[in-house]
Amino acid sequence: MSWSSFYNTASRVFHEYPSWSKSVVVCTIISGGGLAAYSDSGDQRPRKKVVVLGTGWAGTSFVKSMKNSSYDIHVVSPRNYFAFTPLLPSVTCGTVEARSIIEPIRKISRKSGLDVQFSEAECYKIDSKNNKVYCRSSQDKKLGGVEEFSIDYDYLVIAMGARSNTFNTPGVEEHAYFLKEVEDAMRIRTKVINLFERASLPSVPMEEKKKLLSFVIVGGGPTGVEFAAELHDFVHEDLSKLYPSLIDHVKITLLEAGDHILNMFDKRITEFAEEKFKRDGIDVKLGSMVVKVGEKDISSKERESGQVVTMPHGMVVWSTGIGARPEILDFMKQLGQINRRALVTDEWLRVEGCDNIYALGDCATINQRRIMEDIAVIFNKADKDSSGMLDLKEFQNVVGDIIERYPQVDIYLKKNQMKEMATLLSKSQESPTTEVDIEYFKQALSKVDSQMKNLPATAQVAAQQGAYLADCFNRMELCEKYPEGPLRFRGTGRHQFHAFRYSHFGQFAPLGAEQTAAQLPGDWVSIGHSSQWLWYSVYVSKLVSWRTRALVVSDWGRRFVFGRDSSQL
Repeated sequence: MSWSSFYNTASRVFHEYPSWSKSVVVCTIISGGGLAAYSDSGDQRPRKKVVVLGTGWAGTSFVKSMKNSSYDIHVVSPRNYFAFTPLLPSVTCGTVEARSIIEPIRKISRKSGLDVQFSEAECYKIDSKNNKVYCRSSQDKKLGGVEEFSIDYDYLVIAMGARSNTFNTPGVEEHAYFLKEVEDAMRIRTKVINLFERASLPSVPMEEKKKLLSFVIVGGGPTGVEFAAELHDFVHEDLSKLYPSLIDHVKITLLEAGDHILNMFDKRITEFAEEKFKRDGIDVKLGSMVVKVGEKDISSKERESGQVVTMPHGMVVWSTGIGARPEILDFMKQLGQINRRALVTDEWLRVEGCDNIYALGDCATINQRRIMEDIAVIFNKADKDSSGMLDLKEFQNVVGDIIERYPQVDIYLKKNQMKEMATLLSKSQESPTTEVDIEYFKQALSKVDSQMKNLPATAQVAAQQGAYLADCFNRMELCEKYPEGPLRFRGTGRHQFHAFRYSHFGQFAPLGAEQTAAQLPGDWVSIGHSSQWLWYSVYVSKLVSWRTRALVVSDWGRRFVFGRDSSQL
């Protein structure tokens, strides 16, 4: 064996089996000859098993970011791919093909360099007492094989996402279309073409044509607004050439229960979007709460008049927020988490009441502690000499831990243009002081908890949570020896890891006609064609592989040259 071959083999072995790094290799050169002695320490702990439920943004980000091969990773999901969901509205109208925004999860896990096992199945029960998950194959029964099975775990990562929230509105499940999965986008695309083909038949009366071509979108959030814009462009840029006699009968209506569409965006973006939709002929009805969805009509209650208005429809697209999946609701009942919208976790994404179960993405919400609940223990921890008074030096010793443990403090300081917490203490009385007592401390921090906010259910949040948790697993052993987190105010020592902190990088709202609204950090707002190109660039960079990037860019190019495809397969 040549030296280069030996080196390559040894290098591959050590990369594939990092636990061998504890082995000792002694090479001694004696009299021009070589003597190699190998000694194994024998300290090889059993590999912990990590089960990941879901291949959405959170689960995929976790698997992609895992680098520590001392874990056995088993991914369970009813779909064997990751989908770039922000482009789902583009799929509904053929701007982008469905295959262009999905990547097989096995391909993604293979690139991570770890041995990741995948099972195409859905988890229907979580047994936290026995560390098991019960799964059911999503394959057709005729294919044979085991229909149901269970998997043991040492750590469980729940990233199952959420379902569309119907708010128990009658008829939604039966007659409305959702836009959460790739399959949903394909069904919408098929339905739109079918409606136009049906309306083009010579035997269909004029009134029936108008009903068939009446599209209603429920929900004025980013998904609903983007779909309305995509549908408008599809109709007026492509279908108008193929069905010229039908275009005058098309009506697109957007129903929003609130005062404005895109209410999570800057007011400037909201006003521009509403004005643009009005110019484009998209009927935006604000203050309209849907009370019933029928097969051919939809009823909504107008907030101003209190009247129930019924309008015909050919298709209803429901996009009004998210709710917990049945499996998650069942698990929440097991844990006693009643009347919550999602699984409650701590700041380290660990499910409350479970030491080895984590929840990420849309299926979870972080229960941020209120600083006033811990105000006494914080004061006592800072008061090293137990004098009952807190001086500036004692306070400075814990200020960093306070800000990390209670991020609402940092938000409050920035909102009130305070550079540091010492300023907050001096601001609470007429003259600054170098010492404060517990009552003064409470008074200074009494308004901080008003800044607490839940994280939005977005792909950006889920992806960051997955990467954060993977980083924790990658450094688990190191941080057990050297904890890096903030002080334990209700205990001793430090927390093992820094708490999860979300970094907002901005958001986009495509409004059609090659115009996009962008809201970036620093109160930077841009609306127009330039923002559309920024949107193109950012979305391409966020796609999961070079394959999907090439496919999406080619789809956009094809659309510019040839238009959207309206064929029916």
